[in-house]
Amino acid sequence: MVNPVEPGNPAPDFSLQNQDGEIVSLADFKDKPLVVYFYPKAMTPGCTVQACALRDARADYESAGVQVVGISPDPVKRLKKFAERDQLSFTLLSDEGHAVADAFGVWGLKKFMGREFDGIHRMTFIIDADGQVVHTMKKVKTKTHDQDVLSWIKDNL
Repeated sequence: MVNPVEPGNPAPDFSLQNQDGEIVSLADFKDKPLVVYFYPKAMTPGCTVQACALRDARADYESAGVQVVGISPDPVKRLKKFAERDQLSFTLLSDEGHAVADAFGVWGLKKFMGREFDGIHRMTFIIDADGQVVHTMKKVKTKTHDQDVLSWIKDNL
């Protein structure tokens, strides 16, 4: 069972390696709204659709003054391949030990094709410039995720 961070709470702090092996922390985004989205596995069909849509909406996110970060349990090497293959224009972070996923409450039991396993639940958090979670998207549709997030940002930030 997952228990995601709810709006009104501070975003859990993190420091993880990005696709280039550089350490990226929540503090790096201070004074800017941030979209943190968790996805199960780089280069899988649903995750690719979701990431490419975010890439294609980059200008809309920039004009809204919002940064985007994707987090998965993939190793840095796989994230680099994903970013290069799909020309992704935002930061991907490696959470191999799933400590950040645990802190955000998105790691837990999943069911897929008749089997059960622990993994990341696809969820998105919108964090304001003060580091507070202002919106939690628990039901994410990969095909419309980018526009769903943008709509919420335009209506609420």
